Amino acid sequence: MELSVVIPTLNGRDHLVAGLDTLATHVPDAEVVVVNGPSTDGTTGMIRDRDDVDVLVEVSTRTEAIARNAGLAAASGNVVAYLRHDLVVEPSWLDGVIDGLADASVVTGPTHRTLGGGMTTEESEHGTVGSREVAYFDGGNVAFRRAVLDDLDGFDEYLESGGDRDAAHRLAALGYEVAWRPEMGVRREYSADGGVATGDPGAEYRALAYRLVKNYGLRPATAADTTRPALRDALVAGRDVLRGDLDPTEWFATGRAVVSGVVRGAADGLIARVKDRSSARNPHGISDRSDRAVARYDWR
Repeated sequence: MELSVVIPTLNGRDHLVAGLDTLATHVPDAEVVVVNGPSTDGTTGMIRDRDDVDVLVEVSTRTEAIARNAGLAAASGNVVAYLRHDLVVEPSWLDGVIDGLADASVVTGPTHRTLGGGMTTEESEHGTVGSREVAYFDGGNVAFRRAVLDDLDGFDEYLESGGDRDAAHRLAALGYEVAWRPEMGVRREYSADGGVATGDPGAEYRALAYRLVKNYGLRPATAADTTRPALRDALVAGRDVLRGDLDPTEWFATGRAVVSGVVRGAADGLIARVKDRSSARNPHGISDRSDRAVARYDWR
């Protein structure tokens, strides 16, 4: 197995140093590809001073999908793993990759979080859309056989976030299985409460509607999976308004953003579904463009 590890990063130099150090210790034979940018914290200089990064790719537009596809284009291994820059691999990580790929073409594992009250571990996640069983994976800790990524045509660059969820739906459509291996663990440490900042709800629901409509079309299951979380979030926010914890104008503004995001995402999903009628469902994939990288440093 020839393993390439792709690490997208943006202004995460200090976290990235820890991740690279641990990777060099536990997976010393892997090809390491860092996709950087546009960072302003000295990440480029730090990487160029190291001898354990094989390829540095600088990109001008930073989204998850673009960074992942740029790294895939630079990687040479027949197995390509993706890691978040703020994660460190555990000693058994490589064993988990090898064992999982013996049974499936994609493998993922847990993210261990050190919280103030102890340790939490993510579990494997599955879902059903219509009659299709979908095995989700953590886009910051996953390994693919290269042929699978070629069949997917990489990640969908329309999506600013949620590209791993979209890829999971497309993997299921293509008949690929996703293995879960507890040994393939990574670690991320949080401050006391372990909180994670929330994003733009309009953008989140645009991505949700887009990937569901693109992959399944306009059908009852698609509508239900889009409206159910929106209604749940609206009810939670409504309770906050009644308690005085949220301004009503903010609640209405968020609702408008969600509705607008759903409408736009569904429309764009229909267009994408028409553009690519294959099971890959990726009209904005790696083969769609070739100008992601603005600079590339290759020390192989």
